[in-house]
Amino acid sequence: MSKLRANLLLLLAAALWGLGNVAQKTVLVHLDALSAVGLRCLIGGLLVLPFVLTERRLPAGPGHFSSLARVGALFVISITLQQLCYLGATVTNASFLVSTATVMTPLAAWLLIGERPTASLAAAAGLTMVGALLLSGGFASLSSGDLTAILSAACYALWMVELGRHMQTHARPFTTAATQFLGAAAFALPLGAMQGNLSLAAAFAAGPELAVLGVFSTAIAFGIQIAAQRFTSASHAAVIVSAESVFGALGAAILLGERNSPAGALGAAIILGAILSVAMSNRTPRARAPLLTGPIPPLDAAPAFAAAPAAWAGNRPAANSGPVEECDEPCR
Repeated sequence: MSKLRANLLLLLAAALWGLGNVAQKTVLVHLDALSAVGLRCLIGGLLVLPFVLTERRLPAGPGHFSSLARVGALFVISITLQQLCYLGATVTNASFLVSTATVMTPLAAWLLIGERPTASLAAAAGLTMVGALLLSGGFASLSSGDLTAILSAACYALWMVELGRHMQTHARPFTTAATQFLGAAAFALPLGAMQGNLSLAAAFAAGPELAVLGVFSTAIAFGIQIAAQRFTSASHAAVIVSAESVFGALGAAILLGERNSPAGALGAAIILGAILSVAMSNRTPRARAPLLTGPIPPLDAAPAFAAAPAAWAGNRPAANSGPVEECDEPCR
């Protein structure tokens, strides 16, 4: 898969998340936050689970299970905090504040794996932060829900770095997705049953929202991201998926009647411009310790996510080697 195609798939995932943010808000009318997280992840996990069988013959390399555990734990924390933030934040504010992971991810990648951001990526991340502040009204107007969204963004930044490292080393996208989704369901559902209002009646009442969240925002969107992040850096991916904030604001304006000030509209435009500049870029941040070797096979299937295991089965990366990246243009 070319880097441009991976970036465009990440943009599609961002659209699914952004439009799904409306459902994340309205589902709380029927269910508590933990029950909503548990049920959406259970739906997503069950949808992905049959595809795990296509990866059963792929060998698990050294450190696979510990790496998978780290990725799964960070995902559970991130998605739970994101759902909790909707208790005290508007859809627009939550969408844009979670997108501050754009700024945090290059910093986390630099500190954890030595992936130095390019000047253009650093500028795009900074512009995204400025846009998010314009849209939310500045630090002075942050609510408890807004602060929870920022904490969720920090966890998502760590998760994206670990996910990128895991996918480049071990691949197995369906196994990774199923572990994350079912792990989150196993964590959230018992807590929802004990402390929330989890019941069959509440679940049926929230059926439309859970269908949107479980199928589109969880199984498809996160599945696309997991597959695409093998072909682009965590820092690039963070900037592109921050388009979720723009789509979330559009969905909130159309479906919930939320409106933004002129400053907020300017912030959204700044974020969108930064995202597009990164999405169309072919430059990659330089990593201190490359993880992948061998040519990356092209991936032409429309759901890139579903075609990945067959391509990866015959091109497993050898350990402790340098990378060879395949691009539409000569690699720099």
